[in-house]
Formats: sequence, structure tokens, C-alpha cells
Amino acid sequence: MDGQSALQQLVKHYAQQPERLSKQVRIEQALRHTITQEWPDQTRLPSHRQLALALGVARHTLSLAVATLLKEGLLTTSHGRGTWSCRTKASTTPSPTSVQLSKRAQRVLRWPGASTVQSGAFVPGIPDIAQFPMRKWRQLYASVTVPQNALLLSYSTGGYGPLKRAIKEFLERWRNIRCDTEQIIITDGTHNGIELCAMALADVGDTVAMESPCYWGARNVFTAAGLNINMVAWHPGQGHVLPDAPRKTRLAYLTGSQHYPLSVATSATDKQRLCDALSPDYVVEDDYEFDRDDHTNLLFDPQSTRHLLVGSFSKMMFPGLRLGYLVVPHHLAGPMNRLRSELFREGRMLDQAVLAQFIFDGDLDAWCRRIQRDYLGRQQVLHDQLCSLSSVRSVSPPSSAISLCVEFEPPVDDVQIAQALLNEHLIVRPLSPVCASHDPRVGLVLGVGMLSGETLSRESQRLRRCLEALLR
Repeated sequence: MDGQSALQQLVKHYAQQPERLSKQVRIEQALRHTITQEWPDQTRLPSHRQLALALGVARHTLSLAVATLLKEGLLTTSHGRGTWSCRTKASTTPSPTSVQLSKRAQRVLRWPGASTVQSGAFVPGIPDIAQFPMRKWRQLYASVTVPQNALLLSYSTGGYGPLKRAIKEFLERWRNIRCDTEQIIITDGTHNGIELCAMALADVGDTVAMESPCYWGARNVFTAAGLNINMVAWHPGQGHVLPDAPRKTRLAYLTGSQHYPLSVATSATDKQRLCDALSPDYVVEDDYEFDRDDHTNLLFDPQSTRHLLVGSFSKMMFPGLRLGYLVVPHHLAGPMNRLRSELFREGRMLDQAVLAQFIFDGDLDAWCRRIQRDYLGRQQVLHDQLCSLSSVRSVSPPSSAISLCVEFEPPVDDVQIAQALLNEHLIVRPLSPVCASHDPRVGLVLGVGMLSGETLSRESQRLRRCLEALLR
């Protein structure tokens, strides 16, 4: 194959990639397809200058994409001689995402997901673990680990009873929700609760409606469960942009009182309009982050026969806890508890007992009040640094949440900016990968959980300087 034909095929497949992906990712995917599906083995690539010109990208962006394919073994290079495709070598080492894994697993891994970097300046989704009262937490472990409590080392059935009562009272105080303890199911965090809803309430091929932008973790869980995802764009103050012909909806997954990742207050009225239009059989609301006064934004009704609430202590306390809860309708409590036991088994009674005592002693309430005041101040510092940047459309208003969202004016490449910031040890998430294909929003999701005081001020200024250069 001559170089011109190879170039034309690559350009064609590059143009077919979704525009919401970064240019680097689009080049990588186009190269993978042409190397494995169309080019003969040992096809010589045109020069980087020719490729960059034909694709309309910077040579640096092209070099990053080529470097990725070199690592994967799909390209090989020799100094001064050029770069060739390596189809034969690649075929002898099957890609785990294309051969060994299920189609559902491949769909999950196609999207950007959990980062391998879980600490650093502005990493989203991580609360302040440095200030958490760990001494009290260790003392509670010592108090419950006594010979009389040997049963805490066994399986649990439906969750630890005292923890359910503690959660019931906590929900009354903080969320104005009055439910029965029988409606509460203890889960191993938010993902486990969402997975239980998908397994119990939907079959493979059913449709789940999600807001765009969405929480990537929930999208992955629903994808792994074999559900079709209908992304509905949500704009604060404007409501949902409904599809012309909505599909029959089995589940609607909505964020709670604080939208993630946009980090703005939601509207129960907006959510009710969406449910009226889509008529889902069940509505799962994820109370990802909240404060004591925003419960009116919740659509959840504990007396409803179709509303469920997902909650987690990981964002309030520390991620490694991996304990959460589901509040379900009365008629679903028994079947879903049994299903959880059959699918996942239940344990971690020691953790549940410690958490129950932590709540009963008032320590969780005190911690939430204290740390949410801190988060509000931290968000104000970051907001003030970012709101006047060029190309910034909006910055989410300061709140007591751990996340903040910056929206850019299109066509800023937020994926490329996030990668460039990572090289500066500034850890953020791009917004576009969690938006629907018809939702062109771009931006960054940042966290304030791991920075405070002078460190926050210094790193916020450094972030601003980096963004000024990148947006220019």
C-alpha cells in the first residue's frame, strides 16, 4: 500500500471519531482501526509533519498518540528510518479488551473511568481524610472488639440492626426523610447499591435514563449490567432537554440535591418533569453530596412504590470505608435484601458496628458540620481564582461539597488540558467524557478535599497560571 492511500484511510477514520473525544484519543482510535483492520503489516506511516497536516492537529498531539501505539506494540520505529505498523506482532498478543473480556466489559473499559491517581492537588471525589478524627475511630474499634461481640466476625443478614437505626435517625435529621428501618439496606458503597438496583429492577436490554453530564461510576455499573443508556442533557435553571421520541424507560437514575459532576443545586421540579415525560418504572436518586438545608431538592419519597435513594458515607468520611445504604419501597425491602445476600453475601459487621456507634455518639454530625464549613471556604478560594479566566463560561458557585466544576467555551479540548495539568501534578477530570454525544459541554471537575490553608492558596494560584497558558 502506498503512503497516500494509507493516509487517506487514516484521515477517514479520524473524521468518524466522536468530536467529544480529545484529538489525541481520536488519533489513537483511528490508528488502531486502520492498523488492525485495513493496513497490511509493515505499512510505513507518512512523516509526522504530513500526518499532522492531514489530520489538522499539532505535531505534539500526534506524537503523544503515536507513543501510545508504540507502547501497545501496534507501531514500531527506527531512528532515521520511519515508523511502521506492526499488525502481525499485535495479533500474537491478543488485547484483553477485545478477546478475553466480555462485550459488556469492553464497553465499560472504552470510557475513561477510575483514575490510577487517587491523591494530589484538586483530585475530585476525595474528602478531607487528613483531618478525619481517626483516633476516635480507632477507639471505637477497640470498644466493639470484645469476646461478647464474637458474632460481629460472622456474616450479617440484611445489615447490622443498630446501624440501620442510626441511619434512620441520621436521615431524619439531615434529609428530612422519615422511613422505617426495614426499608434500609446496608451496601458496600454507592456502586454496590446502584448495582443491586440494576440487578433487581431491570433486565439486560432495558433502558436507564441518566442525566448528562453523568456520574461515570453509575454509567459503568449500568453498562456492565447490560442496560441501554439514554442520556438526557440537564442545564441548571433550564431543566432537561428531552429526546423527541423517548424510549420505554425502566429506570431513571438522577443525582440528589447536589448535581455531580456540575456541582450545582438540583431541582425537584425539573426531576419531576423528566419523570412525567419518561414515565420510568423506578426512580433511583443518588444523594452523592448534600448539606442539612438542601433536602427540598430531593424527589425521593419514602412512601412511594417506585422511588429509591442511594447514599454513601465514603464522601462524608473516607473512601476506604466503602459503606453505604439504600432506602427502598416497603414491598421491595424483603426481596432486595435477599437478593443482596444471594449475590454478594454480607459481612463487615465490625465496620458497621463502629459506624453505628460513631453516629449514635454524635461524631458524624459534628464532623459533617465542621468539614462542610471548611469545604465552603475552600471552594470560595478556588472559585475566585478561576471565575475570571478567559474561555471560562461558568464556575459552579461555592458550596459545602467536595467538588467544583469549571465549564469552558467550546471548542476547548478539556481532555488535553486535563492531561497537561496531570503532567504538572494537578489532578482534575475532564467534563466532556461524561456528556452525551449531543451535549457539547466541556470543562474540568476539581476537588477541594485534599487541600487547605496556604497550600490551597498556593496551588490554586499555580492552577490558574497553568490554565491561563493552556487556554491561550
